[in-house]
Amino acid sequence: MVNRALESWVEESARRCKPDKVVWCDGSDEEWGRLTSEAVAAGELIPLNPKLHPNSFLHRSAPNDVARTEHLTYINTRSKDDSGPTNNWRDPKQAYEQVGRLFEGAMKGRTMYVVPFVMGPLGSPFSKVGVEITDSRYVALNMRIMTRMGKPALDPLGDSDDFTRGLHSCGDLKEEHRAICHFPEDNTIWSVGSGYGGNALLGKKCLALRIASFLARGEGWLAEHMLIVGIQSPEGKITYIAAAFPSACGKTNLAMLVPPASQKGWRVWTVGDDIAWMRIGPDGRLWAVNPEAGFFGVAPGTSSKSNPNALATTGMNTIFTNVLLKPDGTVWWEGLDGAPPEGGTDWRGRPWTPGSKEKGAHPNSRFTAPAVQCPCISPEWENPNGVPISAILFGGRRARVAPLVVESFDWAHGVFLGATVASETTAAATGAVGVVRRDPMAMLPFCGYHMADYFGHWLEMGKRIKSSPRIFHVNWFRQDSSGKFLWPGFGENLRVLRWVLDRVNGRGEARETPIGFVPTPNALDLTGLDLSPSAMETLLAVDREAWRGELPSQAEFFAKFGERLPAAMKAQYTGLESRLNHG
Repeated sequence: MVNRALESWVEESARRCKPDKVVWCDGSDEEWGRLTSEAVAAGELIPLNPKLHPNSFLHRSAPNDVARTEHLTYINTRSKDDSGPTNNWRDPKQAYEQVGRLFEGAMKGRTMYVVPFVMGPLGSPFSKVGVEITDSRYVALNMRIMTRMGKPALDPLGDSDDFTRGLHSCGDLKEEHRAICHFPEDNTIWSVGSGYGGNALLGKKCLALRIASFLARGEGWLAEHMLIVGIQSPEGKITYIAAAFPSACGKTNLAMLVPPASQKGWRVWTVGDDIAWMRIGPDGRLWAVNPEAGFFGVAPGTSSKSNPNALATTGMNTIFTNVLLKPDGTVWWEGLDGAPPEGGTDWRGRPWTPGSKEKGAHPNSRFTAPAVQCPCISPEWENPNGVPISAILFGGRRARVAPLVVESFDWAHGVFLGATVASETTAAATGAVGVVRRDPMAMLPFCGYHMADYFGHWLEMGKRIKSSPRIFHVNWFRQDSSGKFLWPGFGENLRVLRWVLDRVNGRGEARETPIGFVPTPNALDLTGLDLSPSAMETLLAVDREAWRGELPSQAEFFAKFGERLPAAMKAQYTGLESRLNHG
């Protein structure tokens, strides 16, 4: 069946971009072999040791193209007010004209790859079809890992014109010629001037969050920057939770958590590590799917201690980006097991030794690997109906103030906890590192419309969910006065998750505080932990004075939204202020 809408759009894009040829990608093994061979011949990929890293490759991006460029990422709605104060906005007509000029002839001398793909399990009511047009073999190959690509997308699409149109060109990779434009009202994405994953793999942040969040509001569901895991008790019961964390806050580690020996009989199943699409099911509960087919994970810090499952996932069929290449054809990054190699080639392609001034791997270096290779991948990860969510966690990276875990009073208060999340910026986004900023639901860079309306959508969803998940806030990064982390983190986080499950099941001791319910000192299983009573007291402390100090920052953030901020959010702020001052 010929899809005329798709063919017409591809022809229009080819006339604009003027590629030497057009290739329709089918996602087959034969195509993978052909494209990787071409990329190796062109110097775009370096094959790794076939015995130690079968069917795996290293890619080096341009030094000025190593992270999301949020200041050049736009939400182009017809009304500026619909984009909101936390997004960069351009008038759609102006954006089409200005960015369109960057696409004129951008693919001369290159091949245009047409990449049909599905986000979400095949045959699922959650799933969405997209098509990315790109001049990057690297992008096409990564999309093959990250999505269901080719015929699985074209078959369900049929002759419909209901698909996300994504046009991408690396252009000249100059930042002054870079723009990542989202046209949510047109279900369209234009990205030019970057080959980095978050800017160029248009199924990921662009479709699965920015465009999908806009679609979700209109269709009555949620598109969230959340992991999904199933926690299995020794008795065999599996409870599913979703959790939102900004980059470098332990999100991937939690998604693939390995229970410590002290937590005998417990197991954690990975459904997704980054994005959750959630709908209300026929039973009135919230059900979630992972729309991705692979992991686009941060390499530095990943080790057999921090995340053995992620490390095992990268053993084969993986594309590494901007890591160090060792002489034996394997890869390395800071934080990997053992001593640094005696030498190698760094992410820029320069000789490297442990004495070099710069890091061997870029701080935002990545791996792209198939989710099916993860040792702890859930048997339900591709269930078309999704999995039922019993708890939602929000978290940030805070050295002070926020306790280890707190449960919201109710759904609206939980939305307030999510809306006021604060965390430190990381190398995943360009700009200063280590600056504390408000990052509601870890969605600040990814919400495809006015964030006050996004809060309102969460509040409305809560009214429709008959059996809503409990909502919590966690902070693994509390420090003592000397700057030492108080909580051991990693697998030990399961101890906190067990308390979350207890609360979901009507158990688990807690004390009421002005910010929510916090575990009592004996509510967490601390067996075998070398953790002093004073450290635990600090981890669970709610310092009224410190929290009063948070109020001006919260108020300043909410003030950005003016009268558009839902009254319920204003009431939650006033309630917190009252409890801190008079409770």
